[in-house]
Amino acid sequence: MAEPVIRRALISVSDKTGLVEFAKFLADRGVELLSTGGSAKALRDAGLPVKEVADHTGFPEMLDGRVKTLHPTVHGGILGIRGNAEHEAAMAAHGISPIDLVVVNLYPFESTVAKGAAFEDCIENIDIGGPALIRGAAKNHDHVAVVVDPEDYQAVMAEMSQNGGATTQTLRRWLAATAYARTGAYDAAISGWFAGQVGEAFPRRIAAGAQLKQMLRYGENPHQQAALYVTGKQRPGVATAEQLQGKELSFNNINDTDAAFELVSEFDAPTVAIIKHANPCGVASGTSMVEAYRKALSTDPVSAFGGIIALNRPLDGPTAEEIAKLFTEVVIAPEADDAARAIFAAKKNLRLLVTHGLADPAEVAMTLRTISGGYLLQSRDSGRVTEQDLKVVTKRQPTAQELADMLFAFRVAKHVKSNAIVYVKQGLTVGIGAGQMSRVDSSRIAAWKAREASDAAKLDQPSTIGSVVASDAFFPFADGLLAAAEAGATAVIQPGGSMRDAEVIAAADEKGLAMVFTGMRHFRH
Repeated sequence: MAEPVIRRALISVSDKTGLVEFAKFLADRGVELLSTGGSAKALRDAGLPVKEVADHTGFPEMLDGRVKTLHPTVHGGILGIRGNAEHEAAMAAHGISPIDLVVVNLYPFESTVAKGAAFEDCIENIDIGGPALIRGAAKNHDHVAVVVDPEDYQAVMAEMSQNGGATTQTLRRWLAATAYARTGAYDAAISGWFAGQVGEAFPRRIAAGAQLKQMLRYGENPHQQAALYVTGKQRPGVATAEQLQGKELSFNNINDTDAAFELVSEFDAPTVAIIKHANPCGVASGTSMVEAYRKALSTDPVSAFGGIIALNRPLDGPTAEEIAKLFTEVVIAPEADDAARAIFAAKKNLRLLVTHGLADPAEVAMTLRTISGGYLLQSRDSGRVTEQDLKVVTKRQPTAQELADMLFAFRVAKHVKSNAIVYVKQGLTVGIGAGQMSRVDSSRIAAWKAREASDAAKLDQPSTIGSVVASDAFFPFADGLLAAAEAGATAVIQPGGSMRDAEVIAAADEKGLAMVFTGMRHFRH
């Protein structure tokens, strides 16, 4: 069967990017243009011949525009199978003309919600006729081409130019797949918003929609394929950041940068985090960004090589000058001043990202993780503890400095893979133990890393002496706490809740430690 030549097109778009150019191309090839509302006006204003859908159907638009294209003359023209005698007879009997091309993009529901519009405004921006047109055209793709993205106009024009006004089945099938993905993502956005409106965190069915932002060179390893998709939720971070310079981001870059930026967004004071394989190898606050960076680097300068650096303040020239001394994969910050950009311009491969904002650590949102045959859905770990939440369980009370450091350490521990142990002294991580099967091993590894860094810096004693230690979950036995005491920690912050809490508290008292319970756990897997 010969490929169908496009003779009649239905155009109804909210995004009018490239519309006039595309419609002119169609009109110049004798394609009849059917349209509605603002799309029809844009075409008329451009001097193009256009027929209103109401004139085509003989039925006026009504109900404030809610009913425009919902008519048998329109849908019959889209769904009728060419070459099917029964279909063609029915179309002829009812005066239904074939529609060969459907160009529709949907009411801007997602952007309306993102702007914080009222409930009624969001409802009015739920498109009804558009999805029906798109799905009908995609179903009948053997005979009808459907375009839902302005970026696909060029492909249709190229094929029509090469094929005497026709499109190929290969293109129409690809366009149909794209169309169903668009309506699926649209419905996902609506259903997700509606679930939130009725207070249902875990609805009977969930749908997820996202848009391809970029293909990646490979995944975690070179034999894996990968791509980055973005959702309609514009949370400041790596997925929505502006890349000012550097090589294309890799899968691991993106994963690690996300972890780094989420961590620094937890803090109010100028803070820098250095991340390697999704775990922090140094976090510090300071009176300036350059001071915070130098302190963060001192935690583990060996692991920092080739890492990811995140800042919760604009990147300035002095900080960029210090960072430039180290091989770094990615730097991410809310902004970067001209001096910083000029310094990094000499390091062509370094990726510099600006987010134009910080992630809100208290934002209530859901996270989705795949497992074989399903998904795990949970609320984001937005839990935070303050000094008022702490319960002192030892004989010795913590000092003011110990309290400040414990809160800092516990906030960092939230972003360290479990089992997590974090030593902190004066707003600086001095040892981090991550991802071990045993909590006592995490304590020992963190202390060992601290001794190694202290020796490299030619310090008189390990930096863990006089530090505080945070554990993301309770100490099941006293051995992990004793390992921390042996490393020189003077105070401990942990959730508590173990069957052996009394044993752990007694061990802390015996060592003269101050210990507080938070009542909140921060497992991270």
